[in-house]
Amino acid sequence: MVTFSATLSDRDSLTIRAFGSDDVDMTDVSTSAPSKKNLKFWLIFVSMCICLFLSALELCSIPTALPTIAHELRASQFVWVGSAYALSSTAFLPMSGGLAQTFGRRPAILMTIGLFALGSGICGGATSMNMLIAGRTIQGLGGGGIQSLTSIILADLVSLQERGVYAGLFALTWCFAASIGPVVGGSLAAQGKWRWLFYLNLPISFIGSLSVIFFLELPTPPGNYRDKFGRMDWVGNLLVIASTVACSIGLTWGGATAPWGSTMVVIPLALGLIGIVLFVVYETTIATHPLVPLALMTNATSISGYVQSFCNALNTLAVIYFSPVYFQACKGVSPVLSGIYALCLCAFAPAAILAGLSVKATGRYRPQMWVAWVIVLIAMGLLSALATDGIETRIGTSLGYLVLLGFGSGALNATTMYPIQAPLSATQNASALAWMWFLRSFAGVWGITIGSAVLQNELSKTLPASFIQSMSQGSEVPALYAFIPDLATLPPYIRSEVQVAFARSLAVLWQVLAAVCAVGGVASLFMRGLALSHTLDATWTPVKHKGQGQPEEVATTLQVKG
Repeated sequence: MVTFSATLSDRDSLTIRAFGSDDVDMTDVSTSAPSKKNLKFWLIFVSMCICLFLSALELCSIPTALPTIAHELRASQFVWVGSAYALSSTAFLPMSGGLAQTFGRRPAILMTIGLFALGSGICGGATSMNMLIAGRTIQGLGGGGIQSLTSIILADLVSLQERGVYAGLFALTWCFAASIGPVVGGSLAAQGKWRWLFYLNLPISFIGSLSVIFFLELPTPPGNYRDKFGRMDWVGNLLVIASTVACSIGLTWGGATAPWGSTMVVIPLALGLIGIVLFVVYETTIATHPLVPLALMTNATSISGYVQSFCNALNTLAVIYFSPVYFQACKGVSPVLSGIYALCLCAFAPAAILAGLSVKATGRYRPQMWVAWVIVLIAMGLLSALATDGIETRIGTSLGYLVLLGFGSGALNATTMYPIQAPLSATQNASALAWMWFLRSFAGVWGITIGSAVLQNELSKTLPASFIQSMSQGSEVPALYAFIPDLATLPPYIRSEVQVAFARSLAVLWQVLAAVCAVGGVASLFMRGLALSHTLDATWTPVKHKGQGQPEEVATTLQVKG
């Protein structure tokens, strides 16, 4: 049985809401987006910004403090501090979209905030690297869900044609967190109080939960919990979680724990990639309640958008994580100052807003994306050239390169949703956006782990052998990244050699990332320029109460046969 809710407005137009059936064609269940946004909209929007700020602050504060954390805990598994977060958020993302569709937006996002707070508490109290990694894993479940669900809720409130502007405001929120995150992370690390990076998340989580409870009033699908759990795609979730974990293990171990050609690396990586292919096949052919409907993967424009989103996210996350390494290792600056320098990437926000405004004004998205890819490729090429002068390049020059990169990446981040969603109906927003965020988060796994592997492998070849031996302390694979805080204590002639080695190793990493960006640029040539929708999915329009100048909703039921 399908429950329909019909609302008769002052203009005698009928809006249909339907929950709980795959036997109903939802393509035409849509409504025109209102041109003016009321107070309720802005309260919901602000609550989503608070949630997004929570996730972004954590992401951007950890990189500058990571060398200090790894140094204090003295463990070679430092790579997992970043990878565990990216891994768990990726694995949970498709499920977060399914939970939002089945249980409702508010219960889903409250659950993700709770997971994020729990993981933060565990990280703050960590007494070992294993405990810290466990906390980061739980944090990732919440952080990834927050990013996905805020995007889905925005799609419930704003049509595709005007969404870029509000996505740009999301980017501004993200960049505000990014601007203070590295400074806060570096300051606390310098004072030996890195645990407060995690404890500070607890009051922000509380504020975010209250804002969601009081402001976010979207419909909740009817039905009992047993039926709702039955509508979840558990086979698909199991496949994507297992595949993501296997890929991440192979990528993390490669070159650091074991050689790339060893069975420890090849087998999990191969199984993970095969599992992802099986997941896509299962979702598009067998699944009754698919996480990834066939329509998302059968048109060249959407596929092009997904590939571009993946490549841009991989590059952006890798640069965020490893640009502080350049400043701390090659330039000898403190964690605080490296965090301040990383603010150059905040060109991301104005670029995202400008790109969104230009799409709204012109109705076109391809020219902006093509220009953005050119900018990103130029910036990565310039970063790669830093190795030619070793450590002699002025800091101001490298900062200019990061500004350029942030501008191009921001424009892409705000526009890759257009080719993804333009060929689809408004009723496919949740699944399309959940899959987009899955790919972005999965790109983060690849970006962080590939970046760590490239850096570790190159350092093992370029660092003086005597230095590596002294740092190994009996470990077969020394965690070279963890010894950055000790560089200032080295004799000048050795320190200079180590700094040059870091510069050249990072240059190789930038070259690898430039090749990834080239793939994204080529993929952009295959998207079509399509009209942008002005409608919303009427299933998820905000609840309207009596006494607020809005009509009361009258529910009726209708039996639909297979």
